[in-house]
Amino acid sequence: MPRFDRIVVVDWSAAGRPVRGADSIWIGTDRDSPENPPTRAAAADRIDRILARAADRQERLLIGVDFAFGHPAGLARAITGRDDALALWDHLADAHRDDAANDTNYRAVAAAMNRTLRHPVFWGDGRREATPDLPRLRPPPHPTIVAHRVTEAPRPGGPRPKSPFQLAGAGAVGAQSLTGIPRLNRLRRTLGDRVAVWPFQPWRDAPVVLAEVYPSMLGDLRGHPGHACRDAAQVALLAGRLKALDDAGVLTAMFAPDPRIRDLASEGQILGLGHEARLAP
Repeated sequence: MPRFDRIVVVDWSAAGRPVRGADSIWIGTDRDSPENPPTRAAAADRIDRILARAADRQERLLIGVDFAFGHPAGLARAITGRDDALALWDHLADAHRDDAANDTNYRAVAAAMNRTLRHPVFWGDGRREATPDLPRLRPPPHPTIVAHRVTEAPRPGGPRPKSPFQLAGAGAVGAQSLTGIPRLNRLRRTLGDRVAVWPFQPWRDAPVVLAEVYPSMLGDLRGHPGHACRDAAQVALLAGRLKALDDAGVLTAMFAPDPRIRDLASEGQILGLGHEARLAP
């Protein structure tokens, strides 16, 4: 029996203005055409409507989001005093500001964490005017916090996810995490025990499960035309593949903790990484 009635995949964006098309927000499901809201606020509203519809129909929902849910071990403790990614979620939600036109202070949030650490780990500022305490280029290694999570380790034949400390540049995910985590944290605060964040919380009985995904693991999609851009194709195909695997009764095996990750509560895990062959469209 399938665990989920509906699967949603979200490709996030940290853009500083409303934008559509490639390198913007795309929301795909296992049954509908991908949508392209121009702002994070509009995307959050669309997700709220999906959640309300699922609640009305008593549907179980998996929402996969394309940014890092955790950070390398040591950051959460240094910032919050706890080895707990969700404590860092609360911190980011309280510190982050993001308006209806995509104006965001995520760079200032990253710079403040760098100051707390007294040795920068967040880097990459693409603006002309520099942000104090946010290096443009990768800084020297931190003495105790490594740059990558275990789940981002290179795998043969596939792309390596970027470090969540990298905020700018091709494939960078750090800015998406700093702008997206506060939005997801709002769902935690609003839905309470109706939502579980995998792998940080017990998820098997939750009506809504949030999970980190990495759509680029699907690889070359040139054989799958018909979408507005690669981002749109990725969210649609990944949602469809996850639902097919769930219908076949094999998706829940992908929720098993990766034994290589010693600090799962801080770092988190990418759903499906290591199962690329099964996910291939």
